[in-house]
Amino acid sequence: MRVKRVKIGIKSLKEMLQDFVKTGKAVERGEKVKKEVGVYFENAEAFGKALTPKRLELLRLIRKHQPKTLHTLSRLAGRDTKNISQDLRLLENLGLVSIRKEKTGRKEVSPSVDYDAIELMIAV
Repeated sequence: MRVKRVKIGIKSLKEMLQDFVKTGKAVERGEKVKKEVGVYFENAEAFGKALTPKRLELLRLIRKHQPKTLHTLSRLAGRDTKNISQDLRLLENLGLVSIRKEKTGRKEVSPSVDYDAIELMIAV
C-alpha cells in the first residue's frame, strides 16, 4: 500500500522566491516541472501558531475515526464545537483538511484528511 504524504515546511520568503524563479526558468526552457504540493511557513513561530498540538490532534482524530459531523468530532476531541469549527476552517485554508457540507435536515460538516502522513521539512 502506498503512503500518501503532505509536505509541511519552513522556508524563508527568499527561499520561496528562489524556488519560484527556478521553476519559471525550467518552464521557459520547456522542461517538465514536477508538481510539488505542500504548505510552507516563513518561520518556526508561524508554523507553531498554525499547527498547534490541538490542531494536529484533530488531524489524527479525523484520519482515524472519519467523523461524519462536526459534533461527532467535537465529542471525540472533548472540545467545544465552536473552537473545532474555527480550527477546521484554518486547516481547510491550509489545504490539510477537506470539508464536505451535507444537508440532511440540518446543515452538517463532514471533515476528511486525504493523506496518511505529514512530512516535515526544515531548511538549515
